[in-house]
Amino acid sequence: MSEILDLVGIFVFALSGALMGVRKRLDMVGMAVLAEMTALGGGLARDLILNVRPAAFQSVGYVLVPVAATVIVFFWHPHVARVMPAILVLDAAGLGLFCAVGTEKAMVYGLSPLHAALLGVTTAVGGGMIRDVLAGEIPTLLYDRQLYAVPAMLGSAVMAGLSWAGWHGWPATLAAAVLAFGLRLAAMRRNWRAPLARGLGD
Repeated sequence: MSEILDLVGIFVFALSGALMGVRKRLDMVGMAVLAEMTALGGGLARDLILNVRPAAFQSVGYVLVPVAATVIVFFWHPHVARVMPAILVLDAAGLGLFCAVGTEKAMVYGLSPLHAALLGVTTAVGGGMIRDVLAGEIPTLLYDRQLYAVPAMLGSAVMAGLSWAGWHGWPATLAAAVLAFGLRLAAMRRNWRAPLARGLGD
C-alpha cells in the first residue's frame, strides 16, 4: 500500500515537471528529465544523506511512472493543464505524504527529530527545487509565496515529534500527512502568502 501511495505521489510530481518542460519549450527528453528529477529528486537526496540505496533504484516503477507522466503530458498537455486544479490537490496530498514518510525514515535511521524534520522537508520539496534550477527558475522554496514549503515543515515537525514520543506506523504518518495536506489546501483556497521583509509590498 505504501508503495502505491509513493507511486501516486511520484506520478503527480512528474506531471508538474513535464508541464514545466512544456512551458519552457523543451523536447521530450528535456521533459522526461524534469519529470524524473521532480518526482525522484527529494527521495534521492534523502537516501543519499542517509547513506542507503535510493528507493528509486529498488523498483522499476519509480523510474517508469515519471516516463508515463511525460508521455501523457507530451501528447495531451492542453488537457492536463485544464485539470490542473485537481492535480494541485493531488500534489498537496503528495507533499503531505512525502514529508511524513521522509521524516519517519530519517528517524528510523537514527537522526535527531530536528534533522529528521529537515530531511522530511527535503523529501517533499527537493524535487521541485531541482526542477526549478534545471528550468532556469528561482526555486519556489526561496520565495514560498504560496505556502508550499511551510506545510511540509509543519508536517515534518509533527511527524518527528510523534515519532520521538513513541508514535510510529501508519496512524502517525497519516496524521502528519493530513495536517500538511490540509494546510496546503487552505493556503490554496484562501490565497495565503508567506510575509515579505518589512517595508516590501506584494
